[in-house]
Amino acid sequence: MSTLTFPPLRSTDPAVFGRVAVLLGGSSSEREVSLDSGRNVLEALQSRGVDAVAIDGIPALAKALAAGGIDRVFNILHGHNGGGEDGIVQGLMEAFGVPYTGSNVLGSALSMDKIRTKQVWLSLGLPTPQYREVHGGTGAAGGRMPGAAEKNVHALAAELGLPVVVKPANEGSSVGISRVTDDAGLDEAVALAARYDGQLLMEQMVVGDELTVAILGDVALPSIRIVPKGQWYDYNAKYIAEDTQYLCPGLDGDDEDEIRRIALAAFRAAGCRGWGRVDVMRDRSSGRFFLLEVNTAPGMTSHSLVPKAAGQAGISFEELVWRVLEQTLEASHA
Repeated sequence: MSTLTFPPLRSTDPAVFGRVAVLLGGSSSEREVSLDSGRNVLEALQSRGVDAVAIDGIPALAKALAAGGIDRVFNILHGHNGGGEDGIVQGLMEAFGVPYTGSNVLGSALSMDKIRTKQVWLSLGLPTPQYREVHGGTGAAGGRMPGAAEKNVHALAAELGLPVVVKPANEGSSVGISRVTDDAGLDEAVALAARYDGQLLMEQMVVGDELTVAILGDVALPSIRIVPKGQWYDYNAKYIAEDTQYLCPGLDGDDEDEIRRIALAAFRAAGCRGWGRVDVMRDRSSGRFFLLEVNTAPGMTSHSLVPKAAGQAGISFEELVWRVLEQTLEASHA
């Protein structure tokens, strides 16, 4: 694995940041994770003398920005529909001219849409599992009317070949995801994913190692190989269970260099910047890597992966948070 080098800190004076809003919570399906992440970020900033305050959700941020006195925003609002990863809150901050952490409007919006992210990657020759869109009408209560989706889901699975993964195209934290190994499980998988708004995505299931690569600035951090005690790395394994193993670095030698190269290329291709995390599968039989998705406001909980990777690279949690915030001292996010 090649040696990682990081630029020196731009400043050690917390006063350069002014008053920092830590944007957390919100109303997305990932609210509880965001609250946990936000508390950790707030504590880390305050421990280094930063004038940081917590702001829960986009409406509260809008009021704070209108009132003035917020110099920059640390966005740790996960998800969409009241979350901070879909480009909406980025547009709000752009409108007020307030610097913020993470990707801009385009990178956030594109990465939240797994289907269009895959289309970009495929157009550039980056490896990602083959997929199909699952179409169906949207129900009034936020769910999707079955009809068309149920009619074509079996044909789509036959085109891709089982096993497949069915998931909402716009959710994170393994929300609404199902792994389907036989035709009988398809309708139930679609019904689960249809509880969430937006399009549905069916993709070939890659059987093998689940890995993730954190990005900090222009550096891909050491990969992490995730070994859940159960069969899958689901919501419980991510945020609740204490028996999930995280091996960092996840790979050795040329494989480690290659996964980091692919992850950084995928991150940039999606229009992302600042910091984030790219999820990757390695096929057990071929050894090939397949890109799954980009997270533009990754978790910062005790179970989260970006802090683990940073720690392996010699960066403490407090320094990681500082380095992410420092990126707002650069040119504006225009």
